[in-house]
Amino acid sequence: MTLHAASREALDLAENRLGEVLAAAGTDPATVGDELLSVVALLDREIGLRRAVADGSSSPEARIGLARGILAGKVSEPALQVLDSVAGSRWSSPRELTDGLEALGRSALLTSAEKSGNIDAVEDQLFRVTRIVAGAPELERALSDLAAPAEAKRTLVRNLFADKVDVVTETLVEQVVLRAKGRGVANALERLVQLAAERRERSVAQVTSASALSDEQQARLSEKLNALYGRQLALHVEVDPKLGGGLVVRVGDEVIDGSTAGRIDALRRRLAS
Repeated sequence: MTLHAASREALDLAENRLGEVLAAAGTDPATVGDELLSVVALLDREIGLRRAVADGSSSPEARIGLARGILAGKVSEPALQVLDSVAGSRWSSPRELTDGLEALGRSALLTSAEKSGNIDAVEDQLFRVTRIVAGAPELERALSDLAAPAEAKRTLVRNLFADKVDVVTETLVEQVVLRAKGRGVANALERLVQLAAERRERSVAQVTSASALSDEQQARLSEKLNALYGRQLALHVEVDPKLGGGLVVRVGDEVIDGSTAGRIDALRRRLAS
């Protein structure tokens, strides 16, 4: 997510407020996350309201009053407190306000997974969902289709993943799909994997292996990669027999290709040069 300076500052303030709200006794992070994302959906539908809440020509008090007047009684007080910060800040554009609010909702949901001890499972499930979508072009097109009704997309997601993943995973996937706006769903899901990994201050190492790795092999690989990069990496492994042998490791934009297919391609390039 790319934000201009004013929006970045506004989001920083709102993130601090979210942290304070979620730390309060009795606050349910999952509820706050669900409610914030429901407000995102409302602002996406109601262009006039979105513009009014982001209107820098009106006073912060007026914008906060507008938001509370519409949402009081519909979302919890903790969510309203976060929305006070969002509405009371200056954003570079209405779209960046909703994008920032989306980030806050996601953060609250990931906090709920963290507090319940499910963050590892959510991260792994998001990775697997991402691989499923990325590996099925027709599915990604269906999920990204601007003309498809939101309810049809929601039903498709639930039919595919309901009862197979954590409720936080399902909510995050649904939210990405419903806000895709024609953009690649797989890329947006991959960002969620990164966000989940960052909750544990780790990066993601995507490993493709020609054959399944044992627990011991994964542990040795994880140890070597952690030493190489000087930080903890979340290891996600998938199998692709077409590699012929060996591994391909991707960390961010860096690729370590130790596969048979990769070595053959490199040899071909050298011979052709």
